[in-house]
Amino acid sequence: MNESKTIILAAGQGTRMRSQKSKVLHQVCEKNILDYVIDASKGSGIDAIAVIVGYQAEEVEKSLCPGIAAILQKEQLGTGHAVLQALPFFKELKGNLIVLVGDAPLIRPETIKGLVTEHEARGHGATVLSAEFQDPTGYGRMVKNYKGELLKIVEEGDATVEEKKIREINSGMYCFDAQTLIRSLQELNTNNTQGEYYLTDVIEIMGKLGKTTGTYVTPDYEDIKAINSKVQLSEVTAIMRKRINTKLMDNGVVMIDPAATYISNEVMVGQDSTLYPGVILEGKTVIGKDCLIGANSRLVNAIIGNQVTIRNSTILDSSVDDNTSVGPYAYIRPGSRIGKHCKVGDFVEVKNSTMADGAKAAHLTYIGDGDVGENVNLGCGTVFVNYDGKKKDRTVVEKNAFIGCNTNLIAPVTVKEGSYIAAGSTITDDVPEDSLAIARARQVNKVGYLKK
Repeated sequence: MNESKTIILAAGQGTRMRSQKSKVLHQVCEKNILDYVIDASKGSGIDAIAVIVGYQAEEVEKSLCPGIAAILQKEQLGTGHAVLQALPFFKELKGNLIVLVGDAPLIRPETIKGLVTEHEARGHGATVLSAEFQDPTGYGRMVKNYKGELLKIVEEGDATVEEKKIREINSGMYCFDAQTLIRSLQELNTNNTQGEYYLTDVIEIMGKLGKTTGTYVTPDYEDIKAINSKVQLSEVTAIMRKRINTKLMDNGVVMIDPAATYISNEVMVGQDSTLYPGVILEGKTVIGKDCLIGANSRLVNAIIGNQVTIRNSTILDSSVDDNTSVGPYAYIRPGSRIGKHCKVGDFVEVKNSTMADGAKAAHLTYIGDGDVGENVNLGCGTVFVNYDGKKKDRTVVEKNAFIGCNTNLIAPVTVKEGSYIAAGSTITDDVPEDSLAIARARQVNKVGYLKK
């Protein structure tokens, strides 16, 4: 590949989105639309990237990762005008200038590579990424000569009846010989129905300069699908979700119903793990091998070991180690670390706490700001009382302790190794090793009380 640079057109408002937010900052599978296009360029081997910003320019620029240039288009006077604003970025370039659109997140690195390869092999002044649609309504048409060379691109509003019958359409993405493009841009005018500077007009201008132009038809028309409305946003999201799920299944993940499984772009899942319908995996969640993630579970930035079972539960910014069982209906909140061979059962909530290997909380328990040792058993209804109305304190339960049902542990408090807490106790003082703590009133039976 010759020296190449990429510019991404992202200045438009996207009025059909009916949103106060820039169109390119809407998300597909938890990732900005624009970021997909940037990553596709990088994946094709082109790291010199500039983004043309306009509407909500500051917000778009703030979203860019380091090394990506932002170029302001103050007035939106068309795609040709947008490229002209980037002239200082590529005026010394002797190789290829790739022009991509910021609202087409399905574009893939291999498609960009194919476009550049075709362009260089043919020696064209410009090569247009195109696709064949059964219904090309709304798209610019590719008008070619008998040799298959591109003569011009005609926008829908300017097309004749015959030109509207053409099914090969313009994606709005190109590979240009940079210096040929620079000469052609000087000839642009606004003689069209929109009164704008069309980048598509440079194709005809290049022909007058004696330069040939061609097309590269993408093998998958979905690559060029752009987003101009919330309906199209949902359609593209469905396609992206299918791509993500297909890749995971190809790598050995089992999905009971892929169409009902929602996985973000950066999630990783190990071989032979099974995902049930309604599973939502977000952020940078990593799931190991041979896991079972039950229906309607939601994991966000969760690190899950191997052979873990999670049923109908929520895990946020926390980790669960090997051979542990979570749920159903458990809630593991941020900052929690669950060890190996643990049980976090139904209606158990864990917040900013650790559970060492073998610890168990079978049901109806709240573990907040606590450290639970190895092989501890927390009985039904155990509550770590961590908040006094002003500050939060920690509770420590050392290994091999047994906490009876309906126990309140009032922080800060420590239950030492091997101790037992009697059911129904409220513990306010530290409990020594190998002790039995009873903190409840002695039962008194008033015989015959109700008859009186």
